[in-house]
Amino acid sequence: MIQHLHERPIEGRVVAITGGARGIGLATARALAVADARIAIADLDAELAANVAIELGGEAFGVGVDVSDPAAFSAWLDDVEHRLGPLDVLINNAGIFTVGAIEDADQRLTDRLLAINLGAVIHGTREAVQRMKPRGTGHIINMASTGGRLAGARLAPYVASKFGVLGFSEAVALELRDTGVDISVILPHQCRTDMTLGIERLRGMPLIEPEDVADRIVETLQHPRFEVPVPKSIGRMLWLNQVLPFGARAAIFRAMKAHEVLERIDKSQRVSYETRLALVKPAAPPEATPPEG
Repeated sequence: MIQHLHERPIEGRVVAITGGARGIGLATARALAVADARIAIADLDAELAANVAIELGGEAFGVGVDVSDPAAFSAWLDDVEHRLGPLDVLINNAGIFTVGAIEDADQRLTDRLLAINLGAVIHGTREAVQRMKPRGTGHIINMASTGGRLAGARLAPYVASKFGVLGFSEAVALELRDTGVDISVILPHQCRTDMTLGIERLRGMPLIEPEDVADRIVETLQHPRFEVPVPKSIGRMLWLNQVLPFGARAAIFRAMKAHEVLERIDKSQRVSYETRLALVKPAAPPEATPPEG
């Protein structure tokens, strides 16, 4: 991905954000609203998405969409373009998080995790490329994680999804060379959101806020690059991890006592999040009205 020397303006750009009613998605929507982007939010919680849009003001709108449903995802993007104009930026942010030994993993929840964290990213990226490439402009932001570079015990399905996002995005970046369409992958470290409730900070590692990630996304839209660690300081460690053999990586994992942290999770703090994963029923997105003429 070529580094652009001149800052790209955000004002007036049409930005669609999945999972935009909470956590990193919400912080990103707020940051982009301050920069005068035109924002559309999709979230499993339709009521919350609508309320966030009211908070953002202007032309912002939010609807309930299950991004793991390709038809619903596509219909939402059609509606975004009908309401706001051609899609300039798609932020594939929606994701869920599970933790536990692989032998205890619930198959239904694992399937849902992969469908949202990876399947929806693939579908959304394809949709965005189809819309952006003929115009020769656009930017796709895919949310990965440091878990896409650092495997962690008791996180296997989540790690699989984020490794997948990174590999998929790199392959697409090679396809998009010289098309005018950029793709970036965001790699946040442990972030203070509902997803990480009940999990202690890993030894010697930073704990970041959603606003830290939002700031890096804004910076990336202004100065596109492919791989964006959050915080920046963790980038060197991610690189080093890739060049070390498995035995060395495993030794570092043990030295960080990550296995202990992930074995003593306070499950009582995670009840509301995990219940929401099982119970929230998204509203169907409104059908896009065909343009006149």
